[in-house]
Amino acid sequence: MKNVGEVPQEELATGERSTRNRVARSILDHGPSTVADLAKRLGLTQAAVRRHLDALAHENVVEPREQRVYGARTRGRPAKVFALTDCGRDAFDQSYDKLAADALRWITEHHGEEAVVAFARARITAQAETYRQAIDAAPPEQRTEALAKALTADGYAATARSAPVGEQLCQHHCPVAHVAEQFPQLCEAETEIFSELLGTHVQRLATIAHGDGVCTTFIPRSGSTTRQTTTPASASTAGRNPA
Repeated sequence: MKNVGEVPQEELATGERSTRNRVARSILDHGPSTVADLAKRLGLTQAAVRRHLDALAHENVVEPREQRVYGARTRGRPAKVFALTDCGRDAFDQSYDKLAADALRWITEHHGEEAVVAFARARITAQAETYRQAIDAAPPEQRTEALAKALTADGYAATARSAPVGEQLCQHHCPVAHVAEQFPQLCEAETEIFSELLGTHVQRLATIAHGDGVCTTFIPRSGSTTRQTTTPASASTAGRNPA
């Protein structure tokens, strides 16, 4: 076995890159993360994590942000978290974003925004058939978790967690985020299908397409339903397609 001092520089560089990719992948899978979160998940020291984050920030793969807090804010400064940049997401995302956006723009110009809405609903309805099977097979208290696992299998790196008077469904990756930024109808259709699948009104608190680090959907407990399904994008664009 070689001593560290005997390992060629190119092997050391490869090891560094591999660990750096693990750090970026962990942020992709779990959303914006603190240094402590990453160190615990990856089995690294916080000093090592900071070194890799510095390198990733220099490469414009990650960026530091103030941690978003939902509900009452506790005392003290919010923890700093690191999130993937658009450039960082591109490294993982192999979608044909430009082609998809061009196609939807052509549909808008020739058939109107109603056709884009119809397309978005048809797309997610077909995609959601496997989600429905997973949810139907789960007991009521585990349906959000079942949906999260089904979404993860589809590339959305989703998790479910408990929240006051309900649960939060968090999607840490969105394969169509760049297209959804221009066409919020995709997010709106997805939120509608979540509501249908789970049998309750849900509320979108944040979306990657809207500039947030994670797509977050609130699912109320039975008897604590919200009145309508909303998204940040729909609230700000009123259904209009940004230029």
